[in-house]
Amino acid sequence: YIYVHIHTCEISHPRSHICFGMKSPEEMRQQAHIQVVSKNLYSQDNHHSPLQYGVLDHRMGTSEKDRPCETCGKNLADCLGHYGYIDLELPCFHVGYFKAVIGILQMICKTCCRIMLSVEEKKQFLDYLKRPGLTYLQKRGLKKKVSEKCRKKNTCPYCGAFNGTVKKCGLLKIIHEKYKTNKKVVDPVVSTFLQSFETAIEHNKEVEPLLGRAQENLNPLVVLNLFKRIPAEDIPLLLMNPEAGKPSDLILTRLLVPPLCIRPSVVSDLKSGTNEDDLTMKLTEIIFLNDVIKKHRISGAKTQMIMEDWDFLQLQCALYINSELSGIPLNMAPKKWTRGFVQRLKGKQGRFRGNLSGKRVDFSGRTVISPDPNLRIDEVAVPVHVAKILTFPEKVNKANINFMRKLVRNGPDVHPGANFIQQRHTQMKRFLKYGNREKMAQELKFGDIVERHLIDGDIVLFNRQPSLHKLSIMAHIARVKPHRTFRFNECVCTPYNADFDGDEMNLHLPQTEEAKAEALVLMGTKANLVTPRNGEPLIAAIQDFLTGAYLLTLKDTFFDRAKACQIIASILVGKDEKIKVRLPPPAILKPVTLWTGKQVFSLILKPSDDCPVKANLRTKGKQYCGKGEDLCHNDSYVTIQNSELMSGSMDKGTLGSGSKNNIFYILLRDWGQVEAADAMSRLARLAPVYLSNRGFSIGIGDVTPGQGLLKAKYELLNAGYKKCDEYIEALNTGKLQQQPGCTAEETLEVKFL
Repeated sequence: YIYVHIHTCEISHPRSHICFGMKSPEEMRQQAHIQVVSKNLYSQDNHHSPLQYGVLDHRMGTSEKDRPCETCGKNLADCLGHYGYIDLELPCFHVGYFKAVIGILQMICKTCCRIMLSVEEKKQFLDYLKRPGLTYLQKRGLKKKVSEKCRKKNTCPYCGAFNGTVKKCGLLKIIHEKYKTNKKVVDPVVSTFLQSFETAIEHNKEVEPLLGRAQENLNPLVVLNLFKRIPAEDIPLLLMNPEAGKPSDLILTRLLVPPLCIRPSVVSDLKSGTNEDDLTMKLTEIIFLNDVIKKHRISGAKTQMIMEDWDFLQLQCALYINSELSGIPLNMAPKKWTRGFVQRLKGKQGRFRGNLSGKRVDFSGRTVISPDPNLRIDEVAVPVHVAKILTFPEKVNKANINFMRKLVRNGPDVHPGANFIQQRHTQMKRFLKYGNREKMAQELKFGDIVERHLIDGDIVLFNRQPSLHKLSIMAHIARVKPHRTFRFNECVCTPYNADFDGDEMNLHLPQTEEAKAEALVLMGTKANLVTPRNGEPLIAAIQDFLTGAYLLTLKDTFFDRAKACQIIASILVGKDEKIKVRLPPPAILKPVTLWTGKQVFSLILKPSDDCPVKANLRTKGKQYCGKGEDLCHNDSYVTIQNSELMSGSMDKGTLGSGSKNNIFYILLRDWGQVEAADAMSRLARLAPVYLSNRGFSIGIGDVTPGQGLLKAKYELLNAGYKKCDEYIEALNTGKLQQQPGCTAEETLEVKFL
């Protein structure tokens, strides 16, 4: 594990690339400050001080606030930590590199350690490797080719030695089938080996059947010696970079001990002693096993005992790195589950997903969402409770000093107010709940920073989890409202995949002017009306808006002047409040002047003469009769000419998402995102007003099946029963044809299903 600390310099040097490699034992020794040799954590005195050269030696950093590091003298916040190292008594396989080790062993001769390729093949592959700009996939393909060529060869082209297959055998064990051959012509090495057992077979017949299973055990010590003897010119053919790591570095002979700050000791208040981190405990076990092996070697214990200890040491080194190993023998399995390095990094709670990609942040809020069609599609209603807590640091300048004074006077409890004030010269933050706010307001100077409440018009980021695509987080304009939920226009439900059955959403307040501008331009709802997948509109009319617009644009919908003006007045809100609506001439003059719903709908696209929008659309509807275009008797051919709806009723095809024959798509394409968003916001206000006055209800009669449906259902059921009776009759008379692999009863069951 390599920690790279890049310090920011005055002059930034361009980085050409980043290279990951393996540390050699010598590099580990150079990086470390001490060698860790003691298995005890604390000295036996009453002070409970960490033992020197132990796993908790404070020369490797500190994990306590009141105790500085003994190497650099810095405190917990400033000391990055220092490494130690443990020398393993016997080498061990690295659980992360175990597959790579087997891969290399399959490519080299197990006698002379050279790669099993002829001189011509070597030259050919090396020439290919020297090509500049080889991609990762090309290198991987090359490695596969080299590996396949090497595995096909049984005899080394250089020393003539016989090489069998190398494979994994149990947990962290590698075997080499050196004496196994399937060929009719037996290799002389194998025949010599088998002949050497002739005398043994004569005296003990049980040896003979076991001879075919004879194999060579490649333990870490053997593998390490093989890897050290691999010639330097063969290393590139193993697709390894000699500068980043040699094959011998894949075997653990020395273990880095990480700094204390990533494995702190926790002092328990309830019971005496401390709670040590899993890594610390694993390191003490490794040192203990090291000592046991050392004693056994000095005292000349049985080889069997040393091999068992070695296996156990190997397992502990593997669990230290990855504690979720499968296939651990029961007698060696750990009693308690621990977290290894791999577990710290991977998964949802790991370092990457839990602490880097998805971390808890400041200046964010979360609450239940609810719909509000009176908001524009780029707005979100924020509860006043949230607005008082989320703050934005605003610099005092000539233009806003009076407004800032007002906010400071209001303080943290009245909205709009401010929570903190930071003076330009002192850099001291003052909490506005206490002290003389009037005096502070008067003393406000240009350059001071006021942490004001979130107010109307602020840009906020709005997000719903799971964030499955980029439109799951978009920028909205805040509107501070009473009550306790976030509210937004239902048109924006589709990209968030939100519904209002108790969903919660997150809101983030960007903290700089640059962030606000970037959020609005790149992430604003107006800038994301279409999906990047296929360019179709994603933010469009849904539910009641579609129902209201469809009923409004039916050909038998008429309004008198009072009713038409009342419905049209619903769009005069917010940005459209001062608009001078041009009421079109009535469609029917006698006996009473009447306006059609289509005329009212046209005002959504072009409410006044000042509006330049002239949208045009001709498309078939769902009920289109197939001929006559705009003369369709079902009124299902939509014609919009210069922003006037001439024929057709608006439905999901022309207003909803997922189609490019959509009026909002035409507005976006020809007139820009602002006009499309404005038209959508007008529809969101007008359609519910019409629908709530007209009424739209559904009764039990609407969902009760009629006579035709009931008849069709019974016919379907009777046909099914009849067929089943035929199958049963065929079974009883023995005429049922059995399906392959089934008995007669099983065939009947399959036929039924």
